[in-house]
Amino acid sequence: MSIKGIFHDPIHKEIVFDSGKPEELMIMELIDTIAFQRLRRIKQLGAASLLFHGAESSRFTHSIGVFCIARKIYNRLIESKSSFCENKFILYGAALLHDLGHGPLSHTSEAIFDHNHEQWSRNLVENYSPINSILKKYDNELPRQIGELFQTKQLFSKPLKTLISSEIDCDRLDYLLRDSYNTGTKYGLVDLERIISALTFSPDGNIAIKPKGMIAIEHFLVLRNLMYRTIYNHRINEISTWILEKIIYTIKNKSEKKIWLDKSLSKWIFSPTEINFDDFIRNDDITFYYHLIRWKDESFKPLSTLCKMFIDRDLLKASDISFLNKIDRLNILAFARKLCEENNYDSEIFCGIKERSFKGFESNNALKIWDGIYQSSLENSSELIKTLMKSQESAFIIYPNVIKDKINKQISLIRNKFIV
Repeated sequence: MSIKGIFHDPIHKEIVFDSGKPEELMIMELIDTIAFQRLRRIKQLGAASLLFHGAESSRFTHSIGVFCIARKIYNRLIESKSSFCENKFILYGAALLHDLGHGPLSHTSEAIFDHNHEQWSRNLVENYSPINSILKKYDNELPRQIGELFQTKQLFSKPLKTLISSEIDCDRLDYLLRDSYNTGTKYGLVDLERIISALTFSPDGNIAIKPKGMIAIEHFLVLRNLMYRTIYNHRINEISTWILEKIIYTIKNKSEKKIWLDKSLSKWIFSPTEINFDDFIRNDDITFYYHLIRWKDESFKPLSTLCKMFIDRDLLKASDISFLNKIDRLNILAFARKLCEENNYDSEIFCGIKERSFKGFESNNALKIWDGIYQSSLENSSELIKTLMKSQESAFIIYPNVIKDKINKQISLIRNKFIV
C-alpha cells in the first residue's frame, strides 16, 4: 500500500512524497535519518536572525525545498528528452542531501572552524552507513555518483552538475525565494515557474534556456545581487561572524585557561581532522549556543565578554570604509586600536578591518541560451547580465561602541579631504 507524506512549505505549499514511487520512497527514508534530521537544528541564515528576526528557518526546510524544485525541473526536462529519466535517483538524492555537511550556523562555520561543508556532504553520502546503505538499496553506485556532484570538477554528467552546482541551480532558486520570505524583504521574488518552463536541452547535451526565459533569468540574477548586498553581506552579519571568529581564536590561543568544553566541539576547534561522524552529528546550533551561554557566565575575559556580546546582542559596531584606499584604511585601524587600548579593550580582539569580495555572475558555470538554431552565453544576450559579472568589494572597520563617535568623526575628516 502506497503511503504519502506531506510537507506544508511556506514557499512551495504542499510538497507530497509518494512511497509507491521508488525514488520518492528513497527520499522519505533519507529524510528520516539522524544526519538529515540534524539539519532542523542548523539555521539556514546563520546569525542573520540577530538582524532579521524572522530568519529562523533551517537547512532542513531549505533542503526539502531544493528537492521540490529538482523534481519540478526533472518533470519538465523529460518532456524534452525522455532518456534523462536515468538520472532521476541521482538528481533527487543530490538535491536533498547537498547541504548535509553544514556545521553550526551554516556558512558561518566555514569562517570560524576549519570546516568545508561540501567535503563533509560528500563524506556523509559516501561513507556514513545510515545514508549510503539507503542509497545502495536503489543503486550500488549512487553514493559515489551523488558525492562526485558535490565537489569534483570532473563532470560525469554536465546536466546534473548544472542543476546541483552552478550559477542558476536548484539550490539558489530555493534559497533566494526562502531567504527573501523569511527576512521579510521583497527582493527575492523569483519567477520560478517561468524559468522552469523555459528549460530545454542544447545540442551539446547540457541544459539550456529558451529565449522566452531570458527576462526571468535577468530578474533572478539582479535579485541575487541585491540579496547578497542587503542580507548575506550585511554589516551586522559581518560583525556577528567577527565576534564568533574571535571567540574561537581566543579559545585556541588561551588553551592553558580551563573552560567547559565537550569532547565533540573540542575536536571541531583543536583537531578537525579527527572529527568522526558522531562528533559531526553532535555539533549543531543548539550545542554551539549552549557552549556560548556557558562561556558567557563561566569563562575568563575577553572570552566571556565576546560571548555576552553575541548572546545578548550587544554587538560591536562597524563603519563602512570601502571608499578608502589601503593606506587610509590602515591609518583608521591604527587610530581605532589606540582608542581601544585607551578604553581597556584588547585591540587584537575587539578591533579590526573586515574585507569582503562578492563575486559577480560567472558565465563559465551557467546555463546557455538555445533558440533552436544558435547557442550563446547569457552575457552575450543581455547587457544587464554583463554588468552583473563585475565583482564588488566592501570593507568595514569594527570596534567597540564606546569609541563609535570618535571613529566616525575621523572617517568624516578623511572623506571631506577627498571632497575638497
